[in-house]
Amino acid sequence: MRQSVRNTPHIPAETTLPEITVKGVLLGIVLAVVLAGANSYLGLFAGLTVSAAIPAAVVSMAVLGLFRRSNILENNAVQTAASAGEALACGAIFTMPALVLMGYWENFDYWETTLIAAAGGVLGVLFTIPLRRTLIVEQKLSFPEGLATAEVLKTGEKGGASVRPLALASIAGGIFKLSGSGLNLWRESASIATVFGGKAFAYFGASLSPALLSVGYIVGMNIAVLIFIGGAISWWIGIPVYIALNGTPEGMTAYDLGHLVWSTKIRFLGVGAMVVGGIWALISLRGSIVSALSDSWKAFRGGDIPSRGLRTERDMPLQWVMLGVAVMIAPVFIIYLREIHSVSLTAFMSVLMVFAGFLFSAVGGYMAGLVGSSNNPISGVTVATVLCSALLLAALAGTGAQAGPASAVLIGAVVACAAAIAGDNMQDLKAGWVLGSTPWKLQVMQITGVLASALVIGPVLNLLNTAYGFGARTAGSPQALPAPQATLMQSVATGVFGGNLPWDIIAEGAGIGIACIVADLLLKRSGSAFRAPVLAVAVGLYLPFELDAVIMLGGLVALLASRRSSPGNSGDKTGILAASGFITGEAIMGILLAMPVALTGNPGALYIIEGQAAAWPGLVFFGLIALWLYTREVSKV
Repeated sequence: MRQSVRNTPHIPAETTLPEITVKGVLLGIVLAVVLAGANSYLGLFAGLTVSAAIPAAVVSMAVLGLFRRSNILENNAVQTAASAGEALACGAIFTMPALVLMGYWENFDYWETTLIAAAGGVLGVLFTIPLRRTLIVEQKLSFPEGLATAEVLKTGEKGGASVRPLALASIAGGIFKLSGSGLNLWRESASIATVFGGKAFAYFGASLSPALLSVGYIVGMNIAVLIFIGGAISWWIGIPVYIALNGTPEGMTAYDLGHLVWSTKIRFLGVGAMVVGGIWALISLRGSIVSALSDSWKAFRGGDIPSRGLRTERDMPLQWVMLGVAVMIAPVFIIYLREIHSVSLTAFMSVLMVFAGFLFSAVGGYMAGLVGSSNNPISGVTVATVLCSALLLAALAGTGAQAGPASAVLIGAVVACAAAIAGDNMQDLKAGWVLGSTPWKLQVMQITGVLASALVIGPVLNLLNTAYGFGARTAGSPQALPAPQATLMQSVATGVFGGNLPWDIIAEGAGIGIACIVADLLLKRSGSAFRAPVLAVAVGLYLPFELDAVIMLGGLVALLASRRSSPGNSGDKTGILAASGFITGEAIMGILLAMPVALTGNPGALYIIEGQAAAWPGLVFFGLIALWLYTREVSKV
């Protein structure tokens, strides 16, 4: 339902302030690069990324506060460029590692990785420009991170003090990661698995990660519960049932057996649920997409758009948008042709990429307005893109096509980057609309952040792959980053061309997805505050259980803290800032620790304790971190 909104911006349209400045651009680039690296690690480890808008805004306020001349719109422009790094990393790490996992790439070619990420990210910005007015000004969408960022920026006078919890938590998260992963003072996970009578399987585990705890804290109890439910379906129902029906092989531990069944069979429940979620998102948004395109066409033809002459309503001209899309297609076409060696197939892939990119950018932008960027269903739309692309390519080129699986993933990579940036762009534009920023200037800063972060994605991925490796953890790769989305993309693409996808399990996952949609509609009709978005359950289905459990714990900490927090502190973001700090500190330390491992080739290059360390010291310190995070929301100190 459409609604005309006429809120007065914080800075009136008649007032002009410096928004794009030299110091602002430089700071935005630095923050974008840091956040791109940090979220690359987090996404490969946890399968989730969270919005970086609020911590980026706080750091921007703290740094720009050191200068005599700075203003709230300049802060918003810096935050816009900075948060692009987190979003672009999300799209890249969900797809590109699949090319290495399937053996198509030996490593991440710098220019191919950079151009794919840059083209996808810029297309995500350009595709959402025609949708800005409809989705932000006229639709009843909350854009939670955008509104929260605007409120944080309005309290910019507290910049020095408000950055304190972010800094302290970053240091604590980094030290915890250094102690466990780097020095091996304690084991980074605690788990127990057993098989009774060769048929009955039981498992429980938890990863000792402040970053995962903080992810659960940020997404909240509702989403955390759904992720845990997905994990419980896989690990407490799916795997035990499969083992009961098929038995256990000789010479395999219960832990290895559970992960083998999960990685080769049960996680495909998540594929089915994700595809259903992606299709449902398209069905739900069809009216809004058509409406936004109609308004954009009117603007292009010179139709009457209210207030279009105001500074706060000036988007990048649509002619420039169309030219930019054409320019961005060129490098993608060249990369596809270089990989596929077929002009006709490359042309088809490019057309499919543009169509899917625009469609899912619209979905990404709209869903960011509904549930926020941290809960945006990028995984769902990407796996749907890879599956549909693989089926179409298999029909055209045959299932024996050597580059078929890689072609599907390459299409998905551009679409994932575009959809991820689209959601982030709309959040930033929402904050700008509340504050009174100039839309085209924010769009320029978003593209600046995309291009800056695209330059470091490849080297970071190469560093993490060399040091840790991607995929399932084994005796030879005990610290491998699970890269859950990328492993799913690999399995789906190769499964279509190999003819060995477990379609029965995918169908069961689709059934779970349909059940979630029905449950969510019933909850919506009843007016319940608890909702059941299908993508949250799907994420839980394909994540290792030890990750699901800690995310659930983080949601519980957030719930308990919110119930005991002081009534007058509802607008304070101290808890969110502390959680963001834990994520940033652990992720940056994970990248730093990858350097000595990559240089020496020895995963234990910094170990103080040789062999397998005990888990209990980590459990103690992890409990203290959870308690400290709880007290940030309660005491606000």
